[in-house]
Amino acid sequence: MPPIERRVAVNGITLALFEWGREFRDRGDALLLAHATGFHARCWDRVVQRLGERHVIAVDQRGHGRSDKVRPVRWADYGRDLAELARALDLRDVVGVGHSMGGHAITQAAAAERERFRRLVLIDPVIGAPEFYSAGATARWGGDTHPTAKRRNLWSSPEEMIERFQGRPPFDAWDREVLRDYCRHGLLPAPDAEGFVLACPPEIEAEIYSTSYENAGVFDSVRALEIPVLVIRVMAPPPTRGVMDFRYSPTWPGLAKEFRRGREIHLPDRTHFLPMEDPALTARYILADE
Repeated sequence: MPPIERRVAVNGITLALFEWGREFRDRGDALLLAHATGFHARCWDRVVQRLGERHVIAVDQRGHGRSDKVRPVRWADYGRDLAELARALDLRDVVGVGHSMGGHAITQAAAAERERFRRLVLIDPVIGAPEFYSAGATARWGGDTHPTAKRRNLWSSPEEMIERFQGRPPFDAWDREVLRDYCRHGLLPAPDAEGFVLACPPEIEAEIYSTSYENAGVFDSVRALEIPVLVIRVMAPPPTRGVMDFRYSPTWPGLAKEFRRGREIHLPDRTHFLPMEDPALTARYILADE
């Protein structure tokens, strides 16, 4: 069944969310899914298909999808958004699932609303080593100078986007249905031209990457949590890599040990796009501890 689309006001903005299985709300835990930078809630559709009869909510994070497009970007705001969303929806026994930047955000949310979250599944979360967030850290890229700011923004149709991406890495390794979801739900009608524009504007995506070193407070959240946390880490980056090659893990290898009840699954032959490449395996990991 297609999800129910809703709007919820939190933290001074409006977030869009998509809800499956509302009839199962009182029959067990709720699953709250947070996507990666540049993605959107409907990238989870093929994972949700495999989760069975459960109450599932996937959110378009600020700046993405159908949620408000706001600047400046502050990573701590993503966690506050999800914490307020859990309060606004009065979610209980939440299994928080975050991919990439979504893993960073769901960690903060769970620490802020500890009585609401039961466990976390962090899929290659963007949480670096503590020194990455040190006072002397500086961004390699500033403002709109990150190469993602130059992404092609105007498309004639989702079908054009699918045709262009399906033969190119990393998209050529994705599940075909996930790629279609990514393109069909990742475009919005262009406000000033014919066609469609990216639902995460390139300048917002660039600012997210450029400010990723700022949120040292994420480790306060990591160390505050007493619930089980599964960290899934993928292939390590080589000594040299292109700035636009996002296949490699941004996760500090020591992260799982910083959680009081953390454990790690290391998949050295998988890329950062695990939920896009293998939604069935992703669903199995989400459900594994039940």
